[in-house]
Amino acid sequence: MSTAPQPAVLVRPYDPAWPVRAAELTAGLRAALGPAAVRVEHIGSTAVPGMAAKPVYDVQIGVADLAAAERDFDGPLGALGFRRSPHRHDHVPAGSDDDPQRWVKRLWVRRDPAAGPDCNLHVRLLGSPNERLALLFRDWFRAHPEAVPGYAAFKRALAGAVADHDTYADVKDPVVDLVVALAEPWATATGWSPYGS
Repeated sequence: MSTAPQPAVLVRPYDPAWPVRAAELTAGLRAALGPAAVRVEHIGSTAVPGMAAKPVYDVQIGVADLAAAERDFDGPLGALGFRRSPHRHDHVPAGSDDDPQRWVKRLWVRRDPAAGPDCNLHVRLLGSPNERLALLFRDWFRAHPEAVPGYAAFKRALAGAVADHDTYADVKDPVVDLVVALAEPWATATGWSPYGS
């Protein structure tokens, strides 16, 4: 009897262990990278209670200098099983006329179970729009649990319909833009800050 092939993109139901493992992961990254990692945050879908997600942690590190981070982080991150990706820019939300150079980042990825959980490590400039957007996306969903099932259902359907991770990300970006369009008025109305109150 043959089994159905696994989808190229795997979206799993929420796992209550995710925040626990993410706390261990972020603590290890803080220790490895030292004070240059000014902020270390669990972001993305695994950081939202109840959200289905790819079993890959997204962690954001806020730094004062991207070039210095690129130079100084390769060694300690390599020892933890991370490899730097050539990807150096984030998607600029649709309708924004912002300079794409304000959306730069550095990205390290880990896909080695022997080294630790799979992780995308997004290193962004403190105060940059892409650093802010990642935190706004997370916090808006945390404050609006009623929106979680719909977004999770979209991701499951998308994962079943596309053949690779790049297509998955490209199709998901405009939906993230819609979420951000709702999140921005909420941020203004509530006085939300990316760094808390």
